[in-house]
Order: sequence, then C-alpha cells, then structure tokens
Amino acid sequence: KRLDQIPDEELDKLASWGFNALWLIGLWQRSNASKKIKQLCGNPEAVASAYSLKNYTIANDLGGESAYRTFKEKAARRGIRLASDMVPNHMGIDSDWVIEHPDWFISLPYSPFPSYGFTGPDLSPSDRVSILIEDHYYDRTDAAVVFMRYDKERGETRFIYHGNDGTSMPWNDTAQLNYLKDDVREAVIQTILHVARQFPIIRFDAAMTLAKKHYQRLWFPQPGSGGDIASRSEYGLIKDDFDQVFPTEFWREVVDRVAKEVPDTLLLAEAFWMMEGYFVRTLGMHRVYNSAFMNMLRNEENSKYRLVIKNTLEFDPQILKRYVNFMNNPDEKTAVDQFGKGDKYFGICTLMATMPGLPMFGHGQIEGFSEKYGMEYFRPYWDEKPDTYLIQRHQKDIFPLLKRRDLFSGVKDFLLYDFFVGDRVNEDVFAYSNGNEKDRALVIYHNHFGSTNGWIKTSASYLNKEKGDFENRPLNKGLNLTGGQNQFVIFKDSASSLEFIRSIKEIAAKGLYFELNAYDCHVFLDFREVSDDEYGQYSQLNTYLNGRGVPSIDEALRELLLAPILIPLRELVNAQSLQAIYQACVQKPDAENHQDEFTTHVEKYQLFIDAIMSFVMMETDQVPIVREEQRGLEAILKLPDFEEHYPFPRSKKYKTLLTYIQENLTDYPFIWYVLILWNDLRLIGRVITSESRFVEISRSWLEEWGILRLIQETMETLGLDQQQAQSGVTVLKLLVSQQNWVEKASDQSPLSLLESWLSEEEIRNFLNINRYRGILWFNKEAFESMLWWMMATALIRLIANPKKSLAEVVEVLFDAYHLIDTLLEAEKLSEYQVENLLEALK
Repeated sequence: KRLDQIPDEELDKLASWGFNALWLIGLWQRSNASKKIKQLCGNPEAVASAYSLKNYTIANDLGGESAYRTFKEKAARRGIRLASDMVPNHMGIDSDWVIEHPDWFISLPYSPFPSYGFTGPDLSPSDRVSILIEDHYYDRTDAAVVFMRYDKERGETRFIYHGNDGTSMPWNDTAQLNYLKDDVREAVIQTILHVARQFPIIRFDAAMTLAKKHYQRLWFPQPGSGGDIASRSEYGLIKDDFDQVFPTEFWREVVDRVAKEVPDTLLLAEAFWMMEGYFVRTLGMHRVYNSAFMNMLRNEENSKYRLVIKNTLEFDPQILKRYVNFMNNPDEKTAVDQFGKGDKYFGICTLMATMPGLPMFGHGQIEGFSEKYGMEYFRPYWDEKPDTYLIQRHQKDIFPLLKRRDLFSGVKDFLLYDFFVGDRVNEDVFAYSNGNEKDRALVIYHNHFGSTNGWIKTSASYLNKEKGDFENRPLNKGLNLTGGQNQFVIFKDSASSLEFIRSIKEIAAKGLYFELNAYDCHVFLDFREVSDDEYGQYSQLNTYLNGRGVPSIDEALRELLLAPILIPLRELVNAQSLQAIYQACVQKPDAENHQDEFTTHVEKYQLFIDAIMSFVMMETDQVPIVREEQRGLEAILKLPDFEEHYPFPRSKKYKTLLTYIQENLTDYPFIWYVLILWNDLRLIGRVITSESRFVEISRSWLEEWGILRLIQETMETLGLDQQQAQSGVTVLKLLVSQQNWVEKASDQSPLSLLESWLSEEEIRNFLNINRYRGILWFNKEAFESMLWWMMATALIRLIANPKKSLAEVVEVLFDAYHLIDTLLEAEKLSEYQVENLLEALK
C-alpha cells in the first residue's frame, strides 16, 4: 500500500492511544537481488529484506517521496513523528554503491576458500557488472562469507564480504562497507544527514558493529586473536595501525555532525554486547537499545536487572533516560510468545511505560499477534485476528500511562527502593518513584509467580553529580511529602482507579506496606496532602479503611460523616432485603412469610426516618411519614391483582387503566426494585416540611448524601449490570422529583403537562431529546417508558395518601390517565419529533 493511502483512522487510533512516534521499517528502495535470492531459496512470495538496500530513496512501491511527504504531514497533524532505519554497516549486494564504488567494500582479489563456487544466476542490475553469490547458499548447505563481483569492462573480479556481526551466519544479501576508508565514512555520514533531513528520528541498525573495538575484532583482528569471521585473521592489524586509519569513533563524529547540521534529530542506536552505556556516555548517542530489559525480565532474572539499575544509578543516573526499553523487536520472538497475555505481560509492559527512557512497542504487540514477521514478508502467513481483550486492557492499564510520560521519562527524581520482607530484600519486587516539578508517581511490580508482603522505605544509592557523592532518600522525600503530624496523603491506583489514604508520619517512620500476589502491579498517581481537622476526620477514615482502597476518598469521608444515615439505609435497601421482599411478596410463597417481610421492611424504614431526624436535628412526627410509606408498599405489592384489594368502581375506564399498568408490569425484578426504592425515598424530605417543597428536599438529599451511589451499588449486587443499575438510578431520580405531578392532573391539559415536563432538564435527558438537521427528536421507548412510570407511581401515590377518599382517588386517577392516554395518541402522530408532538396536542 502507498504511504499516502494509509487510513487517517489508523493514525487517529495511534494518537488516541498516546503514541507520538512511528518507526517505519522498510521505507527505502530495497535490493532486487535480495528478493530474487529469497525466492530462489523457496519462498515465491518473498520480497527483499528491509536491511538489504539499493539506495536511500523512498521505495517506489510505497509511492515514493511525494507519498511520504503527504503521510508525514498527516502524522505531524496528530503529533506523531516518523522514524526511519539507517543501515550503516552494509548495503545490498546489488546496491548503487556496489556497482559504482566497489572499492568502498571489504573485498579480496581472490576467493578466501577454494571450495566456493559462483555459477548461479547473475543478480546484477547493470550490464557492466555481474554479481553472484556462492552456489551452496541456494540449497542451504553452506553460507559463504563473500560473493563475487565481476566487472565486465575492466575484466576485474572482486570477492566482497557479506555483512556479518560474527554471531551466526553472514547476511548473504548484503555487502560489508570498509570503514578504514575516509571516503566511506564521509559517504555514510552524508547519507545519515540526508535521512535526518527527512526524518526527525533515526534508528541505526546494528550500530555496535561500527564501534572501533568491535569493527577491528570483526574485520581487522589483532594478531593472535583468531578473529570472529572466517578468513579475516589473515588481515589483522595491531591496535596502533588500526587507530591510525580509523582514528576517531565513527559514532562520535556522526553525533557531532548531526547536532551541527541537522539539529533536533533524535539518534537511536541498536547496540548490544554490553555497549549500551558506552554509546550514550562516550559516543553521545541520544537513545540506545536496552535488551537487558526484555531478556532479564522475561526470564525473571530480577536480581540481575535490579543490579543493572542500581549500578547505573551509582555510575551515572542520566544513562537510564537514554535507554529504549522493549518487549520485542523484529529480531526477536513476538511479545505474546515471550510474555503471554496475562498479568506478567501487563506488569512488564507497565514497567516499560513507566521507566525512564523511551518505551518501544512492536508491530502486533498490542493486538496479540503471534507470528514473527520476517523482513522479507510481503504479507502475514497466519490468519490472526486482533485480541479484543488485549487491546481493551492496554486501553485501560497502559495507554493512560503513556499519556503521562512526563512523570516517568526523566531521572532527576527517579528512585529505586528495596522491598523488605522482614530483614531480607525480595529481589523479585521492583519499586520506584519518579515525577516532575508538580507531581509524583510510585510504581510497584512483583515479577514472580507467588505471593509476598513487605515494606519499602529507603531508596537505593544514587550518584548526586552536583555533590559528587552517593545519596539515599527516604520514601516520604521521594514522594515529595512535606507534611508531618496530623497530615495525610491521598493517592490513586491507575489500574483500579481506587484511592488510598496514608499517614505521612507513618510513611516517614515505617514506609509503605504492600501485599502482592503473582505479577501484581500498581502505579500510584495524583498524590495530594491533606491536613486533619479538629474532629480528626481523616484520622478516623484512615483507621476505618485500614489500608483498603475506595473509589473516592472524598466520598468515603462523606460516607463516614453520613454513616448515621447510610447505615440504617443499607439495612433498609440492601440486596438481601430487597430480594426477600420480591420473593416473599411478588412470588407469594405463603402469607405468613409475606407479612413477616413486610413488617420487617416497615420497621427498618422507621429506623431510617429516625436517623434522618436525628441527623438534621428535627423533631417531626414520624407516624404520618411511616404510615404513608407503608400504604405505598402495600399498593406496590398488590399491583398484580389490584382489583381484589381495592373496591374501585368496575368500569371499562378502570379496566383499561389497570390493563395499561399491569401489561407493562412484567415479572422482571428491575421494575419491582425501582418501585420499592422510590417508595422508600420519596418522602424523606417530609422530615423537614410537609409542604410541597419536601419533593425538592428529597431529590437533593439523594445527591448530597450519596444515596444514589449506594442505590447503584445495591442494584449491581442484585445482579443488574452497570448499565441497568444506572438506568434504575436515572428512573429513580426522575420519579422522586416528579412524584407530585398527579396532584395537578385535573387542572392541566395534556399540552401544558407536556410543556412543563419538557422544561425539566432531567426529563429532556431521559427522553434523549437531540437536534439533528434542525429538528428536535425524542426517543420512542424512553417516552413510553416515562409515561408508564408516571402513571404507575401516580396510582401508588394516590392510594398511599391517607388524606384522600376513595372517590377523590378515582377522580384524580382517571384525570391523570386521560392525560397519559392523550400523550400516547399524540406520539403516534409525531414521527418522534418534539414539534409534531406538541402540535398534535393543540
């Protein structure tokens, strides 16, 4: 696919996930010879390796330079910078440089091994030159260290060495550059500057092979060392002679030239062989691969990796922020193969996202792909689908951390802590804090299958470069806590969103205690200090929670203050009590049980009202309130066979009304729970006043006292999912605030009633009123549901009112039903447009 054809949605997705750079592998014009070799070796669909290059122009297959510029602009608009590979060690065997500058490569005028044969197909793109690789490579019986280049015009034969890092087989589609030549080094630097002018980030492939000591080891080994590449020991140089022709480190020169000519380019080196520190400290490379992160954490060599961090902190903490941490790269198995898809993966991924330096995610890592993509693949060979669970968990646990990298990327405030179990350090636990000028974060991860518990209190030693001495800091200072006696710190766990409270005095004296299961991981953020008041409220809350996390400390504090109300309310409306009423009354097992549950509920309601009276310090006659609630509960429980219990006039109108209510009164517990909860909460404002404004008071207390949150928790405990529970809370709020509408039914027209309802924001939200193309629409199901709830609660409200006679109840009830019925008829003509609905009522 052309670069300018990559969908905007893909870039939008990456940006929304928190990624700000994209490394594009295989952008440059690749070697045709590499493609042909791989196809001759058995893969007819293969393309050239992304690391066997013809030249440094954007590949024609990708749309060339113009397509790249378009893509670069689209990415930049989303805050995404593009990164490119630069392959300094070698070129493709048919590259422009091999054709035009054969002297730039390490070569011999003869084959280093007489057994080599070069009779295969000519891989050269030029009529002037033939290029052949060793015959046995095609049947995989040998992999020669050289290929043959024959210049037809000059009659000259060269045997050019393949690129090689000495660790396994030569890279048989590449040609090794000779860095002892000044013009080669300059040509490569000019190419790097060319790439830097196009890309703000450059990743240098196999950069460690060009460090002087390794370049000599590989290609011009010191006499007596044997050499790591077959036949090269014959061309060894003593160190002084090597230094004379290769006087300065190539990478030091690259860093200095780029800084001068193309500043603001980020240089990133793929470097192994324990060269990481040397590359950033001596050579000045901006970032360097940290393969120890992947390998040691995967193998759970935790003490070794903690030692790596400690040694770095004691030598030069700045090195930590130069590391590129990763869990897979194109040369390794995929992340899911190495780390699985469970808590271990996400724990180490969290470390990657929160350690100083640069986190790097591989292709397919987030989606959970298992296929390792070869650099010559034209397409994936496995039919893999993205793992939805894995993506969603990244969205929940990892991506929010990527968006807060300002807390984690630096080292100025980074501290590593020992996790003490008794007097022993558990090396399987990684604990560290970091932050910026304003905020702090604390990360703790247990990289082991097992459980542990212990304390963190004091940091490991680190070098204070300003003082030139080693220092340790206590945890309270690491978290930048300044408070002392009677002060507390509140912080949040990123993954669970639970908040915790701890005494700052205790942290200073003892540290923080943790109990960790296998691969448990926590990232604590949003630290804020609070001071206790004269009543010791935070101290009480700290004691009450005893280390437990809660969704909101502020809510928990309010709940603690409101405990005199909320405790009896929990007794009244807990899941067990509501289920008992539903089972005993609605499902009617026996009359005796029915009466027991009913009586118990009313007694609990009376205690709840008593608690409210005490809390607001009001002396109110509770008997009328309790009696009305009792009558309301009786009416609710008798709704299925209403006619048997209430001697209403037997008329067609009455029958129609009951049919309307009972047809919608399914056996689904949700409706019963909402009706019972509404009946229990609608009258609480009567404790303050018996006037109509008690409705407003009742509604406001639902919010102010956290009653709605308690109700939602109860509904979820009853087995309703979060959406159903939220729907129940929404209905409950609406019905409490509109409970008195029926009292004015006889004085209203359907139009005036609807207009008064539509003036209420709560009702507009419930009906999902929205404007689309200049028209106000409402939701059909929500409208019909609201009318049913209004009529059902009106019936209960009228029956429960001890001040109304049966005749008055009937009259008001029929007036109310007339209004509801008229609104339902108008709905049929409205096409679900608000204006049409109002017009139909005029």
